[in-house]
Amino acid sequence: MEVTGAWTAEETRAFLSSDAGTVPARLACHTTADELWMLSLWYTFCDGCLLCATAASADVVRFLRHDPRVAFEVSVDRPPYRGVRGRGEATVLPDEDKQLLRELLERYLGGTDSALADRLLAADREEVRIRIEPTTLSTWDYTDRMADAADDVSLE
Repeated sequence: MEVTGAWTAEETRAFLSSDAGTVPARLACHTTADELWMLSLWYTFCDGCLLCATAASADVVRFLRHDPRVAFEVSVDRPPYRGVRGRGEATVLPDEDKQLLRELLERYLGGTDSALADRLLAADREEVRIRIEPTTLSTWDYTDRMADAADDVSLE
């Protein structure tokens, strides 16, 4: 797949796999009424795809089963701004033994020792994985243009 913008395909993969990529992915899809819906989901990048986890009962699961087309963005939330956006197709699959969810808890929270992890890993909660296969990717990186401004920005 072709990557357009500031980065090569390798640089794009590196960003999506790095700690800089531990902001949630913003995902847009269509509802069953063909309205736009946007949400943020934890993700990991594997074999060229974004993998997200959510409850099987989540609205987005129903929406994606109705229409698998998505748009997404992963970008850092502090200057200098940089990131990846794209479009793709989503597939909803079971998350057997909540394996992906456990990986995401490690990635985003550093482990499974929290009340949130306990709630998400509860035996009665059915989990699914959302596999997003990108069809287009576009990158941007404002590091050079924000070089002097990034140091001056205070985000307290």
